[in-house]
Amino acid sequence: MHPELAADLSRLPALLEETRQVAAAFLASLDERPAVPDAAPPAPVPLGEGGGGLREALAEFGERWEPRLSAGAGPRYFGFVTGGVTPAALAGDWLTATADQNSNSSLDGAGQWLEHETVGWLRELFGLSAAHSGTFVSGATMSNTVGLAIARQWLGERLGVDVAEEGAGALGRVRVLSGSAHSSVAKALSVLGLGRSALVQVPALPGREAVDVAALERVLAEADGPCVLVANAGTVNTVDFDDLGALADLRDRYGCWLHVDAAFGAFAALVPEHAGLVEGLDRADSVCVDLHKWLNVPYDSAVQFTRRPDLQAEVFRNAAAYLGPLGENPDLVHLTPENSHRLRALAAWFTLRAYGRSGHREIVERCVAGARALGGAVTDTPGLRLLAPVRLNVVCFTLTEDPTPERLAALTAAVADEAFLTPTRYAGVPALRAAFSNWRTTEADVRRTAAALARAVQALGSDTPPGP
Repeated sequence: MHPELAADLSRLPALLEETRQVAAAFLASLDERPAVPDAAPPAPVPLGEGGGGLREALAEFGERWEPRLSAGAGPRYFGFVTGGVTPAALAGDWLTATADQNSNSSLDGAGQWLEHETVGWLRELFGLSAAHSGTFVSGATMSNTVGLAIARQWLGERLGVDVAEEGAGALGRVRVLSGSAHSSVAKALSVLGLGRSALVQVPALPGREAVDVAALERVLAEADGPCVLVANAGTVNTVDFDDLGALADLRDRYGCWLHVDAAFGAFAALVPEHAGLVEGLDRADSVCVDLHKWLNVPYDSAVQFTRRPDLQAEVFRNAAAYLGPLGENPDLVHLTPENSHRLRALAAWFTLRAYGRSGHREIVERCVAGARALGGAVTDTPGLRLLAPVRLNVVCFTLTEDPTPERLAALTAAVADEAFLTPTRYAGVPALRAAFSNWRTTEADVRRTAAALARAVQALGSDTPPGP
């Protein structure tokens, strides 16, 4: 054994304790750490012949890289839709790396069994019936890709073509209809060989991002073949929801596949006040839910559900002598693009087991309350205006005067020490988004963010740097 490996193995408990101390110090710094540090990358260094062992690697990480990491796990990281990591999920992720399971085969089945139990808990959490089977994947993009791959196979089934064998070209022209599809949908269509041009945007309701059901029906009535419907359960700009029940009715009437992108909107099911937003979710043919958002498990983690695991296995089956047979209940290796399948389910298992439905309901309720409070603060701040109602956990707003991308970037930079916001464009207007999905976020964080925004917009108006 290499001498540095042997030395690290001999003192592993002490080294893991030092690593724990580094992790604990990082987490303790989140409240005061800049949301996104203003730092240049460090000068590159060559890879040495000898490494020096874990202790030296920890020291160099602390000097060159740790100061440049964002507070992405912290309470005022409102960019994208980013959760944190609950204490139980963190423990689960540590143990995931410790056990280092490749959970893809029933020949070594513990990881698969744990994933099946976790998927069952998640299915119950989101109000899905046992008709839906599920599998862990890396994120919403992969979840949407898997769901649309199953839809592609279904299109072939309808047309008498085995797409998994003959290729997407055998389908001819495909139409995927949506009101406000997430960018990952077009990416998935490109990967699947259906092409980005297969995505047809159907008009939304006036002043909304939800699809106009009547307009969608007119498109379906004129279609010359089966279509795929992509519904939204929570758009990224305004958390708008399509009428899932109405879209399921159209699916039944016109013979479509209904895929629902519920990356974070599925969590509305946890709160009685908001559960109506996802009424009809169980009727979908496939569903995408991202877990490193509102479940607050580490990147990367998501789950996909479908009513047609048979078609899923037709797409992703992997034939090799060293793998288990396909069978009636396929191994995970036959259900996703990945042959190697990290035990992502363990972090989700830990947080669900530790905090249950009520703990995760409280996180959702607190995030929604925080978004509403920040929305109120934006409304009360001269120079800022809301662009859409705060429907759930995202605040979409802009400058009252001259909302150019450049001025909004300056505003974002001015508050970057306190909070991280990401740019968008809504109804043609450049804007900013604040997405609440971190379990650590409190009322104090909302007040702190609102105050930073007020100072920054005032400074922007006077063209002077904002005060502390």
